[in-house]
Amino acid sequence: MWERGHDVVVGIDEVGRGAWAGPLSVGAAILPRDTRVNGVRDSKLLSEREREALFDRLTEWCVAWSVGSVSQEECDHLGMSAAQKLAARRAIEGLDVDPDVAVTDGKWDFVSPSVPHVELAVKADLRCLSVATASILAKVVRDREMRAHAESYPHWSFDTNKGYPCPVHKAALLGYGPSAIHRRTWVFMDHYVPWTAIRRTPPAGQSSLF
Repeated sequence: MWERGHDVVVGIDEVGRGAWAGPLSVGAAILPRDTRVNGVRDSKLLSEREREALFDRLTEWCVAWSVGSVSQEECDHLGMSAAQKLAARRAIEGLDVDPDVAVTDGKWDFVSPSVPHVELAVKADLRCLSVATASILAKVVRDREMRAHAESYPHWSFDTNKGYPCPVHKAALLGYGPSAIHRRTWVFMDHYVPWTAIRRTPPAGQSSLF
């Protein structure tokens, strides 16, 4: 992107899309051209301890960075596609510079029109340093939030599962039902919440369910 004449390139990545509880978060990272930080890679390839160890170094290294989030209520109300776009917009708005191009992972553009040009690249979190950086920043910020939620909602073990599906999480839903930060429109509500008083409903204006 720099070689094509773009001056301010932002890497974008999201975390929390597949979670059953907690926010969806999008990281945005603008990197300097002249320095590198060793050990940066897709957040999924790093342990929680490794991500935490990198976090402060990355925030100091970035020219600008931001994490935009949408709550579980917004995910339920808007649907995932619109929620992801909103989180990306909040991430871009949180930067103190205006990027002219964004690079993001995958084949779906959830960043436009917040950035004038968006470059889609499959496996960008493995190939692009700014996208990998954004993934780490978003993951650490979201994980910290979920660990904080675990203090208020101890039965669901959010400190370890971060709101994602796992056997302990499923067992807690069967025994305790959903917490206040669970996404109520997700299909897990049909399978792991046996209480008929708690119903799954589609997002506003939509007939399909997640």
